[in-house]
Formats: sequence, C-alpha cells, structure tokens
Amino acid sequence: MVNLCFPKCRLLRVMGPLQIILGGLVIIVSISSLFRFYSAGFFLHNEDICRHFYGFKEDYEGFDIKALSARVEEVLAQMESLQNKLESTVQQMEKNKESMTANISKTEYKKFLEEEVIQPLYSAHISLRQIRFPRAEGIGNATIKEEPLINSFVVEEIRKYITPKENRLGKINFYGTGKVYNTIGHACVLMKKELEEYMDYDIGSYCKDDWNQAQKLMINGCDPLPRRRCLTRASKLYLGPYPINESLWRIPDGRNVRWSNYQCRNFECLSSKNPKRGYSKCAGCFEMEKEKLKWVTNSSLPVDFLIRDVLGIKPGEIRIGLDFGVGTGTFAARMREQNVTIISTALNLGAPFSETIALRGLIPLYVTLNQRLPFFDNTMDLIHTSGFMDGWLDLQLMDFILFDWDRILRPGGLLWIDRFFCDRKALDDYMYMFLQFRYKKHKWSISPKSRDDVFLSALLEKPPRSL
Repeated sequence: MVNLCFPKCRLLRVMGPLQIILGGLVIIVSISSLFRFYSAGFFLHNEDICRHFYGFKEDYEGFDIKALSARVEEVLAQMESLQNKLESTVQQMEKNKESMTANISKTEYKKFLEEEVIQPLYSAHISLRQIRFPRAEGIGNATIKEEPLINSFVVEEIRKYITPKENRLGKINFYGTGKVYNTIGHACVLMKKELEEYMDYDIGSYCKDDWNQAQKLMINGCDPLPRRRCLTRASKLYLGPYPINESLWRIPDGRNVRWSNYQCRNFECLSSKNPKRGYSKCAGCFEMEKEKLKWVTNSSLPVDFLIRDVLGIKPGEIRIGLDFGVGTGTFAARMREQNVTIISTALNLGAPFSETIALRGLIPLYVTLNQRLPFFDNTMDLIHTSGFMDGWLDLQLMDFILFDWDRILRPGGLLWIDRFFCDRKALDDYMYMFLQFRYKKHKWSISPKSRDDVFLSALLEKPPRSL
C-alpha cells in the first residue's frame, strides 16, 4: 500500500510547486500588462484621458489597434494553453494512479519542465515584450516613436528588420534623418504568413531553398523584400563563365545554375519546342542561333525595327539604356556590340533568366512590374520593351509604368516599343497611353498579328520640358 501511494504523493508534490510557479507567473504577466495599459493612459482620470488621447489625436491615428489586439490575444491564448495542458496532466495522473508503480526520473522531470512549462512561458514572455505601444516624444504636437507595423508580425527577424535603426551617437545621417527605415511593400501585411516563412531562418547559416517563394512575394506586391542575414546557396559545381567575347553568343554551362526550382534540369531542355521551357513567350530565347537573327536581319513585318536604323536616328548619343521585359539578354548583347550598355530586367519565370543574362556577361535587374525603377530622373538614353508589356495589362497599371519610364528617360532619349500586341478593339486605348506624353514620332507601325490581334511598334523621342 505504501509502494502504490509513494509515486502519487511524489507527483503531487512536484505538481503543487509547478502550479504555484505558474500562478505567480500569470500574476506577473497580468501586472506587466496592467502597467503597460497604465503607461498608455487607460487608467487616467476623465480629464487626463481627454488630454492624453484627444490632445495627440493626429499622432495616434496611424496606430494599428487591430494588430495590438491580435498580439495580446496571442499571449493570452498561449497562457491558457499552458494552463490547460498542466491541468490535463494532473487529471491524467489521477486516472492512472493505481497503475503507477515507479518513480519519475530526474531526466523525465527535467524534460517535462523544459518542454511543457519553460518553453511555453518563454514564448508568451517574448510575445508580451514584443508588443509595441506608441510613445509620444516631446510636448504638445508630439510624434509617435514606435512603428505600429511591427505588431503585425511574429517572427523576430522581420520585426528587427522593420524596426527603425537609431543612428550611432545620435547624429543626423547624410539623408537628414536620425534613423534608418528599412522598407517593405504594404502588400507584405497581406502575405504575412509567406513573408514570415521567408524571414524565419538561422542567422549566419544557409538560406532555405526559397527563392521561388521570394519571387512569389515580389510579384504579389511584397516588394522590395527585406534583406536577410543568411548565406545564399549556389551550385557546388560552379565553373565560372566563359570569356566575354565567347559568352555573349554561347549558351552558358548548365553546372553554373541551380535547377532545383525548374521543371527543366539543363539548358538543352529549354528549347522552343518544349512546353516546360518556362515563360511562354520565350520561344527560342535559349537557342543562340535563333537569337542571333533578332534586330539585325530584315523581316517581312514592318513592325520589326533594326538596331542600326534606331541608332542612326541619334548617332553617338545612345550610350546607356534599359531593356524592359523577360528574356536572356540578347537585345543587350547586340547593343553591347555597338558600345551601348543595356540593363535587362528579368524574372525567373520557370527558367533561369537572371543567371543566363549574367553568365553571358550582361547586367540583369531583378524587378517586377509593380516596382519603381531604381534609377534617377532623366538618366537613360534608351528604353526598349518587348514581349512582356502587352494587351493583358490594366490601363491604370500601364499608366504608372509609362510615367516611371518617362521619369528616367532623359530629354532627347528614345522609347522603343517593340512588337506590343493587343486586341484590335483595345488598340485606341493603348495608343493613347503611348501618345499622351507628346513624344516626337520617329517610327510608328501597326501590323496584324492574328484575326483579332495587332502588333504595334514605335520609336518615340522624349521632348525637353520647361521647369
């Protein structure tokens, strides 16, 4: 009888102090929460409430109350879960008291404390400490110190990233601010789960094989992505690119690309006849013999302009430019032969477009349609677009894109619209989009693409504008 009672008594002695400790921690958390609410002004007298809140009404308008409430509810749920788990354990021990004939070992006791008590309490404690209340600085027309967006995220690494970083020694930096604000797109909040997965990694270790997820975030408006403190993975078989004179017109070595996120596993697979080649409009763009014919040989369609004719309009003036589309950099390669430096935009839509452009010795710019181009005003001599900006675009989105192009194109610079196609019925709408800037027309050509679609190519020159 004594042997059967001893394990039960020992367990009850263990659980008793645990419940007391848990109760004390709940009291501490509650007092901490009350203190935070008191600091925020929730327990002031009536006149103090009016002065505390209505006096700073404009400053508190941007604070995310919903995010704050969600974080508080998260902490409460963690504490409730821990309490339920402990109570369930005690009940289970009561049910099995007659069959318990052995003592609890120190190892089992330690494991129980670490996994079932300490870790949940630590998680709740960290979550509570991470809640950001706005703190007004100064007197009168004060400003909010904390960024309310922080409360929307749980993963600590992304919270560290978006928290404004104070300048060292309290000095104003060359941007004229006392802090550095790392930016992410507002759509990141709508893709909170995906972004937190992207930022959930071990600092200093290898990044997850998740560039495809990163591109998905970018395409859906979570752009620019936050920087990360993990090591980028690369091919273990990397051999290095070919020499520049050879690399321009030779398909790169497949061992220099990581193929894990593509249906194809080598460049030979990316042929024009293979539906797995990735971006559907990239027919033959991984076949150099076909690519060599573009923009240098005569075509039966009047919408196909030649590079020599375009450069002949502004001899010696076209030096730098942007090729906006998805491809393997052939336009930039042809322009390089004319001593013109072209940056090619790229997205890895089912194939290694960015890697291919770089391995050819050209410059890939990894951007989406919804990103403001990272160039200053009036800097580009030429903007060329082909095979990406077509009649599927929403007119308002296209309007924002064209105005951004106009911003970076210098006066006298050329806008080359190359084989833009759309439905015949929508042609007038898209023509207005191109003509609204009152550019000078050097070339303008329309050709049928199919029964219902048409091609439009144009070469337009940005005029000078008075200040």
